[in-house]
Amino acid sequence: MSSESKIAMAKTVVSTIGSVAAASMVVRSVARDYLPTEFQDYLYFGLRNFINKLFRQLTVVIYESDGIQENEMYNAATLYLGSRTSSETHRLKITKNHSEKNINVAMEINDEFIDVYNGVKFKWSLVSKELPTTEYFDYNSNRYVRSDKRSLELTFHRKHKDLALNEYLPFILNDAKTRKIEENTVKLFTVDTYQRSEWTSVNLDHPATFATLAMETDVKEKVMKDLDRFVERREYYRKVGKAWKRGYLLYGPPGTGKSSLVAAMANYLKFDIYDLELADIYSNAELRRLLVATSNRSILVVEDIDCSVGLHDREEVVRDNDKQEEYRVTLSGFLNFIDGLWSSCGDERIIIFTTNRKDKLDPALLRPGRMDVHINMSYCTASGFRLLASNYLGVTQHELFEEIEDLIGEAEVTPAEVAEQLLKEDDPDIALGGLIEFFDVKKNEAKEKAKMKQEVVAKNGEKIEEIEKNDIKSIVD
Repeated sequence: MSSESKIAMAKTVVSTIGSVAAASMVVRSVARDYLPTEFQDYLYFGLRNFINKLFRQLTVVIYESDGIQENEMYNAATLYLGSRTSSETHRLKITKNHSEKNINVAMEINDEFIDVYNGVKFKWSLVSKELPTTEYFDYNSNRYVRSDKRSLELTFHRKHKDLALNEYLPFILNDAKTRKIEENTVKLFTVDTYQRSEWTSVNLDHPATFATLAMETDVKEKVMKDLDRFVERREYYRKVGKAWKRGYLLYGPPGTGKSSLVAAMANYLKFDIYDLELADIYSNAELRRLLVATSNRSILVVEDIDCSVGLHDREEVVRDNDKQEEYRVTLSGFLNFIDGLWSSCGDERIIIFTTNRKDKLDPALLRPGRMDVHINMSYCTASGFRLLASNYLGVTQHELFEEIEDLIGEAEVTPAEVAEQLLKEDDPDIALGGLIEFFDVKKNEAKEKAKMKQEVVAKNGEKIEEIEKNDIKSIVD
């Protein structure tokens, strides 16, 4: 074949390719503008399946969630792919929260990425399928919010199926777990305001650590050893047939550091926190959906459980269009979810109850095996004060320390109250002097309260229980 013929053939091939490409662009544009979204999806998936069968490709679809729980594999793959960008990547999604140090990088919708593992090519793509209008109304934007259902698609040759499922995907899970620990990305989940059966999250930016907690050293060491032992006993829990979970009860007066201890535990383990307010839950079914949706390696916190357990007798009747619906959250239902069959729907979970008054709790909450560790969050002690003085004032010794430690033994003050006084001044002499004056005020208040209590008891003895439960002044008034 002559060179002229080759050139002519090349021109014909190029022209044909150009015509096909142009026609494809026109068809794509017309389809996008005039065809319904559902029909576009049908064509896209049909073409993709045809190509996969032609080239013996297998596609694994990883949805963002299964309708109840977040998909751990989806989150891990998203984190992994965000760290694997290359010069061939055309589009990236960049986000950054004000509390985060680093920029978050992720794949953009409808983009593709080729990853190589053990010499095998794996193609990733992020697919978004538009859904109908959701049920809740966004009052901020004054419109109904539309959402989409996202999934990651992993495509590879069929002969590498075992490699993908048994090695590649587990490798990504472990990589994401390690990366999360290194980046210290602990999240705080609360119940979504609009979608009541869903969680919404923010990054936990609480600086509490066991090193900064104003607790007795032996108590902190006991908690850390218990946490270390718990996370290392996966096989033991499986062997004895128990759900891999651990229960803690934190009890003590307000301001003794219960919330700070929870944050320190989360930062220590790199576990996410799910903050559950039982008073906002209206049915056992809603409660079950929320608890099942919590992820592995997490801490479920129910604060002020002594107040929340009153819900077990609550029946609220809601009237809507002359219809009555009965909503009911029961203590037995709640305990069944955290201690019964539902408790096995997940691994490596910690449940923490906090209360100001342990004596007011239902005995069912204190049953052995339900709350494994009870921690008394006491008033500030001498060692706790020294740690606070070091944290807030940067001093470990001072001539006023001995006097303050004697006063701490006489006055019932919480670590929060001591910290508040130390924050008022930067000069250690002034701050510690002000703390001594504060202790004197607390001592006088305690004496006055005790005197008023004696007077009320002498006047009306049967109100002693009410005195213990309520404020003295309210009874006297």
